[in-house]
Amino acid sequence: MKQKKAWRVVKEVINEADIVVEVVDARDPIGTRNKKLEKMIIERGKKLLIVMNKADLVPKEWAEEYKKKSKIPVIFISARERKGTGILRKELKKIAKEINKEKVKVALIGYPNVGKSTIINVLKGKHAVGTAPIPGYTKGKQLIRLTKRLWLLDTPGVVPIDDFDELVIKGGFPADKIRDPVSPALKLIRRILETRKEALTEKFGIREFKNEEDILRKIGERRGLFREGGEVDIEETARWFLREWQTGRFTLFSLEPEKKEEYIQSFDEILEKIQKEGLTEPRIILWKFEEELWEYLGKEKRFGMIKVGDFIVAIATGFKKCPNAVKFVEKITEKNVLASECFGKKWKGVVAVLEA
Repeated sequence: MKQKKAWRVVKEVINEADIVVEVVDARDPIGTRNKKLEKMIIERGKKLLIVMNKADLVPKEWAEEYKKKSKIPVIFISARERKGTGILRKELKKIAKEINKEKVKVALIGYPNVGKSTIINVLKGKHAVGTAPIPGYTKGKQLIRLTKRLWLLDTPGVVPIDDFDELVIKGGFPADKIRDPVSPALKLIRRILETRKEALTEKFGIREFKNEEDILRKIGERRGLFREGGEVDIEETARWFLREWQTGRFTLFSLEPEKKEEYIQSFDEILEKIQKEGLTEPRIILWKFEEELWEYLGKEKRFGMIKVGDFIVAIATGFKKCPNAVKFVEKITEKNVLASECFGKKWKGVVAVLEA
């Protein structure tokens, strides 16, 4: 019923409007454009404009290329940064001139979290000089006058999300609370492969893979997300991957090449022994393996980590100061160090424990 009701509201908004703006997240155009919606708008004879919001998070060259390929007019903006909104306003005025009506109504429609309300507020701004009730429309809804001729529906149409995996990918359900995170994670990986597979190489260094599950497994290996016995924890990896996507730490585009920390992958044998013995106390780990760890000390940065129960044990060497070693571990793992022990003289290392 909820799906039917949501689509009914969307249809009401389309019927009321003369110009429909489909708001899309520029970082995920395949996932946030809705072909069913676009077909519905065109079949009803309404003017359609696609607005790619959050354009500050994608490269300009890619945006220009996307525009050229699209059969439907596309504008890239960043509503939060107030970039491109003037161009949007001009485009709406231009389209309004093509419509032979005294009052041209504009509606914004799109999935949740793409920025519809922010765009409405930006368009309203100081230009909103009056309001008028919409005849025959839901009680309390109003039109905001943008110009003498152009009027804006003050409430956006929200496109319902058809399945749970999509809800997760679009950030509508927290990754940490998903019972089965693998299905939406694999769907997201498929989408990334279709849209811009280079993102996987840039973020995770993955160049060769057999299938989507193999990619997820490789991500888990690089994150050190293992079960007891050394097998990759696929579920935990899927949760972490979805969390990165939902929070925007991982996107299809990396605007600036991230300064990657260079290090030599090390300590595999020591970490396997630590996992086998279930050790999660840095002081005890250092006491048991100090002699072996000292052999790794030097100016070359070395790093390794492994999951032990509910924690991650990480080892890093190649630092002149202990706090720098701890910061390095936190940067690589993107987690906070809970406890650590430093060792070494001229060159130092650290044994750190983090929450998995």
